[in-house]
Amino acid sequence: MLDAPAPDAADAPRIRFWAVPHLTGLDFDPLLAELLHEDPVTRIRLPHGDGHAWLVTRYEDVRFVSADPRFSRRAARGRPVTRVAPRPVPLEGDVGFADPPDHTRMRRVLARAFGPGPLRTLRDRAQEAMDRLLDRVEDHGAPADLVELVHRPFPLAVAGALMGVPEGDRPLLAHWAATAVSADAGRRAGERARADAVRYFTELVGRSHGSDGETLAAVLADAVDDGALTGREAAGLAFLVLTGGTHAVRNNTAHMVYALLTHPEHLARLRAEPALLPRAVDELLRYIPHRDAVGLPRIVLEDVEVGGVVIPAGDPVYVSHLTANRDPAVFPEPDRLDFDRDRAPHLAFGHGPHACPGAALARIESEVLVASLWDRFPDLRLAVPAERLRWQRGTSVRGPETLPVTW
Repeated sequence: MLDAPAPDAADAPRIRFWAVPHLTGLDFDPLLAELLHEDPVTRIRLPHGDGHAWLVTRYEDVRFVSADPRFSRRAARGRPVTRVAPRPVPLEGDVGFADPPDHTRMRRVLARAFGPGPLRTLRDRAQEAMDRLLDRVEDHGAPADLVELVHRPFPLAVAGALMGVPEGDRPLLAHWAATAVSADAGRRAGERARADAVRYFTELVGRSHGSDGETLAAVLADAVDDGALTGREAAGLAFLVLTGGTHAVRNNTAHMVYALLTHPEHLARLRAEPALLPRAVDELLRYIPHRDAVGLPRIVLEDVEVGGVVIPAGDPVYVSHLTANRDPAVFPEPDRLDFDRDRAPHLAFGHGPHACPGAALARIESEVLVASLWDRFPDLRLAVPAERLRWQRGTSVRGPETLPVTW
């Protein structure tokens, strides 16, 4: 961590350079912890892009910025904002870089695919997929790599069922999603993967017109027919669901299982009290540092005071959901995993208009995976010391490369 003088005014707040270290396991970024407690609204510079941005770290301030329309995602499109990734990745029609009313229109369409009826069906599909995968683990025998045999194929099976993607096409989609979100894949490879995926989803939505189904492809086709979406927007939304539903769920569930394997007293209690599962999953989502650094920026459209600091119009702003989830003003003893914690809403899925549209499905997948894994293998444990595990680099969501277990 280096400090640099602000280039525009001698009395302006200093700019903190955030190198974003490669972290493993449940380690929490020390700079984020420092800023949360000592400098909760501060200026930062990240490894790529230009200039500086503001970083907001406290729970209430993060919620405020995430929900206030004066902080615009659309205004960040095309700006070389300081960032973690070597390249910006917005797609045409990307709901992540949209503001109301366009954002509202696109999110309303997505909500149809995540309604109570589709989610009930998807829970059944998720359980069926998990049972098949655990059969493979049992046939494979110990030791087995859960990332390869469970965490990678499971969310792909669920996302494929959600989207109406034929089973034979799903490995190709997994490749496109992994390439698009990897900082190490290179710009051309990432752009090609996104273009191939958008072309595929354009064709899939085109084949789904008039199908009268609950799959995402059918919902998007109906929205195109109704004029609620353009074809390009429909394909962009499908790609967003693909990357979130495969990459994020894979790494988050692997991270969750790692946390339980390295907290045997919590695992023992969860095994003894199965009804505790939903609360335990929520606490794991709060506790796990699921990403390095931050997500997408916003641009403040007018001078706005946040946490006692006035952020000038035109400046980029990031929020940290990780620090919000460790704010002691909201979560007493926030660095402790506590399945008895009062259920203050964590921000692992974001907040406001841009909160993750698939949060309910991600919870279902986490619950199905955790419950099924230990029901099938009650003596499941790591096959190697925790410190020997390798953790992924250059990905937007943290997770182990492999998770070797025995039973």
